[in-house]
Amino acid sequence: MPETVDKALTGDEPGLLLKLLSTIESNSRVTQRTIARDLGIALGLANAYLKRCVKTGLIKVAMAPANRYAYYLTPTGLAEKGRLTAEFLRQSFYLVRAARQEYGDIFAACTGRGWKRVVLWGASEIGEMAVLAALDHPVEILGFVDDAAERERCVALAVQRSAKAFPTAEAAIITDLKAPQATFDRAKACMGPERVFAPRLLGISVRSGVEDRP
Repeated sequence: MPETVDKALTGDEPGLLLKLLSTIESNSRVTQRTIARDLGIALGLANAYLKRCVKTGLIKVAMAPANRYAYYLTPTGLAEKGRLTAEFLRQSFYLVRAARQEYGDIFAACTGRGWKRVVLWGASEIGEMAVLAALDHPVEILGFVDDAAERERCVALAVQRSAKAFPTAEAAIITDLKAPQATFDRAKACMGPERVFAPRLLGISVRSGVEDRP
């Protein structure tokens, strides 16, 4: 069995397993191709996941009309789905609290240096948390910089593809979830390393901002 499958089913990628179990619960006659598409994985890997789930007793397989298969969650599978859902909610709650706290610390660092006009780099869900954290501080969020965004606004703020759209910005704060390190590096090149901040939860190699405060 591929190592990636074993890891995913033993806790390294619980979100993927939760999606798989939820998909099967909602549609027992779902095809492997649909599962692969919904999970964003290769068809062969989806097949390997299903076989592993059958082997571990999470799902069972039955023949369906037109020589197709039907997948059902076993009692063990239902229990595992419930456990993973609870864990997902717990981690989500932790993420919200951690993001709110870390972005609050960053805004405090900005205002402490006299920088009150800030721009967020990355129109994402965590960017929305940053906007909420900003409500507790005397800062003005000018908008979002995101060269890959498909929307023009995020949390009622403008989303622009270039930082040049915000010439009065005094600091940049990273809120990108897709490629945070690359976004951080671009922001540093644009505004200078001393004016770019990133929360620790994004796992960025940071050499300025909140982690370097005395």
